[in-house]
Order: sequence, then C-alpha cells, then structure tokens
Amino acid sequence: MSDTSSMAEGTGTSYPARLDIDYPETGLSRVKTLFRIILIIPIVIVLLLVTSSSSGWGSDVWDGLYALFGALFLPTLLMLLFRRKYPRWWFDWNLELTRFVTRITAYMGLLREEYPSTDEQQAVHLDLDYPDASRDLKRWMPLVKWFLAIPHLILLFFLYIAAFLSVVFAWFAIMFTGSSRRSWDQGDLGVHH
Repeated sequence: MSDTSSMAEGTGTSYPARLDIDYPETGLSRVKTLFRIILIIPIVIVLLLVTSSSSGWGSDVWDGLYALFGALFLPTLLMLLFRRKYPRWWFDWNLELTRFVTRITAYMGLLREEYPSTDEQQAVHLDLDYPDASRDLKRWMPLVKWFLAIPHLILLFFLYIAAFLSVVFAWFAIMFTGSSRRSWDQGDLGVHH
C-alpha cells in the first residue's frame, strides 16, 4: 500500500485512483449472508442522512439521490468551472464519503464480512490523489469531459447489471456451499465426495 502511495505522490507513475479490497481471512457466514439485505438497512439509513438535503425529509428515494449528486457533483463542477479550484476540505469530505460508500458496497457485494465502519478503512482501501485544478484543467474542460463520459456511463449500466447477477450467484453459492470467492479461485467449492 505504501509503495503505491509513494509512487503516486512522488513520480506520478501510478493511477490517481487506487482501490484494494482484502480477501476475508475466513469464509463468509451463511447466516450473515442470508440476512445481509436486512443487516445493511441501518448503515444505509446513516448514509442517506449524511447525504440528505437540508430541505427536510424526502418523500422517496429520488430525493436522496438528488441530494447526493446535487450536494457533491454540482458544487464541485461549479467550483472547477468558474474558480478553477477544488478546495482541499471539499476534496477530503468527498474522499471520506466515497470511502464510506465503497465499504457499504463491498459489504453488500459479499466481498467483506465485517459491518461497514463510518470512519475506519477496515479492509477496503481507497486512495485518490488530490487534483491541482488550476494546473490540470482548462476553463471549460469539466463540461467536455462529462459529455465524453456518456458512452462510459452507458457501458457501466450493463456492467452494474452483470455485477448484480454475480452477487446473486455468489449469494446462492455461499448459502449452499458455505465457501467464499478465495476458495473458488483455488478450485475448492466446499463440495466433498
């Protein structure tokens, strides 16, 4: 982990975004896997409260999504467009919120057994390099880049469907075999003759 971080800060030979999720040391619990969709509810409520708008309680999920993207995306875009600046405190807030969402996603995607923490990285390590917007961006490039990202977002839609189907398959496999992905990689599905 430290090698990657030092490469990114010093020489720029690494990617600006790095994600590493450690394999669970033991197999996943069948009981926790069975009730994962119920166990995730409290931490998702915390996430929605953190990202909710100041206008009050929303009547549906769209209000939460609007608040998430409105509070994170739009102000950042406006700061980059007109000020050519991304304040460090805003970047740090977005980084920590992204780490929190990533821990929840790893838990829901059956990648980790421990309950997602609100402040510790646990076994989900996400690092993003702080961008120098005044040096790296021309005035209207954020708009152009978001426009060019549309084909990528369409492709991501289909990848999310494939990821969802993979999680459903993994859920059934864990329920019936009691094994995790690491044992699948080693060729043992927990079925003994």
